[in-house]
Amino acid sequence: MNRNRRSIIGLIGITLALAACSSTETEDFATTTEGEHVARFVKQPWSDLVVETQIATQVVQELGYETSAQEVSVPLAAQALATGEADAYLGNWWPSQEGVFGEPLDDGTVEVAGTLLTGTEFAPAVPGYVTDELGVLSLADLDQHADEFGREILGIEPGTPGNKVIQDAIDEDAYGLGDWKLVQSSTEAMLTEVERRAAKQKPVIFLGWSPHWMAPEFDLQFLEDPEQVWPGAGEIRVLAREGLADDDPNLYRFLSQITVDADTASQWILAVDKEKTPAETVAEDWISENPDVLATWLDGVTSVDGTPAADVVLGEG
Repeated sequence: MNRNRRSIIGLIGITLALAACSSTETEDFATTTEGEHVARFVKQPWSDLVVETQIATQVVQELGYETSAQEVSVPLAAQALATGEADAYLGNWWPSQEGVFGEPLDDGTVEVAGTLLTGTEFAPAVPGYVTDELGVLSLADLDQHADEFGREILGIEPGTPGNKVIQDAIDEDAYGLGDWKLVQSSTEAMLTEVERRAAKQKPVIFLGWSPHWMAPEFDLQFLEDPEQVWPGAGEIRVLAREGLADDDPNLYRFLSQITVDADTASQWILAVDKEKTPAETVAEDWISENPDVLATWLDGVTSVDGTPAADVVLGEG
């Protein structure tokens, strides 16, 4: 994807996001935590990202940082990092978010601090029973079954890059989808509707991803994309604002060392979504039960007064 196309898509995404967000959401950035030792995170309401951000905030709070974690759309997260109104984002699905983050990454106003998770999947998907009954394996198979699907694809929060790519495909009549409709809602609402239809073995196509409990729950078939209209996703990265590495190398080092495996991320999502465990509790439990993993995140990191982070967080030393 060339720079001009990324720029156009990014601007469109930001416009959509700002239209979907309240004025309070944008004003909050001006009054967020400030000071010498601060960590300002942005996030979306994705359960694994919420838990990851909660773990990070709990840890850096113990190290003496003031923290904030604001829920915003993906385009607004990019804008906040690029303008220096936020410090870090732990949910950069790549390359699926290239249309939003491509330009600020290219111009250096946003930097990649590290890779949090590898081996992701992110694409329109159908439950396994749909593949078994209709033989749907590819986006190219959809239109011949348009009536069974009701000519609709279920999406998530307005302004997200995944929704944007689906809508672009519809607008461009890719795979004959020109008379289909994208149904935008929220992740929770989308999955509730998928569960409702799955209980009746009704055909449904929706925006799917892994790691997530939806993959084993629905025996997901991520649809092939022979025309390559879908950017896909291969990893989740940690992003930081320009200059954070120089302004606070200690915080940047911690962020760069955060890594999570797919099974752990799926367990967090299951705990929050299905078991209704508060994300704060999931984070607290994980911190107490995984000192060895956390020690790798804290290697070479200190509290704001210079004490080794492992001594403060894990009680070592």
